[in-house]
Amino acid sequence: MKTIISFIIAISFYTGCLERPRNGLGKNIHSRNIIVNSAKKYLGKPYRYGATGPNSFDCSGFTYAVYKEVGIQIPRTSIAQSKIAGKKLSINELKEGDLLSFDTSLKGHINHSGIYIGDHKFIHASSGKSHSVTISTLDGWYKDKFRWGKRVSNLK
Repeated sequence: MKTIISFIIAISFYTGCLERPRNGLGKNIHSRNIIVNSAKKYLGKPYRYGATGPNSFDCSGFTYAVYKEVGIQIPRTSIAQSKIAGKKLSINELKEGDLLSFDTSLKGHINHSGIYIGDHKFIHASSGKSHSVTISTLDGWYKDKFRWGKRVSNLK
């Protein structure tokens, strides 16, 4: 019994010294699920211009808050978020957790952002009909407004 307890203490000490990802995300599919699950807990929260949560959001305030919550810093505005480093991804290249950029006014500049959740759907704070954090499809109204996605931080 004494040997087992000593072994457990030694293992606990050793594993406590192992290096861990700084933002707790790692580089696997679970990282993507953390982003999506974090975003989904805000479904139904009202849209409010300039808000960054947790009780209300604008579109870029929502993406900013969700990524921040999981330890990833991104810029605050949609246009600045669209300029983060990385390859511009087409709809067919998107993976869960990717940051999306839209030109909803079709005037040649990014003015909306969201987070891809899979199956051609994304979550975002909409100033439209729902006027809240909602899930929309990339195959509907947003299809011709989508410009690109970006793979954020260490998500693979």
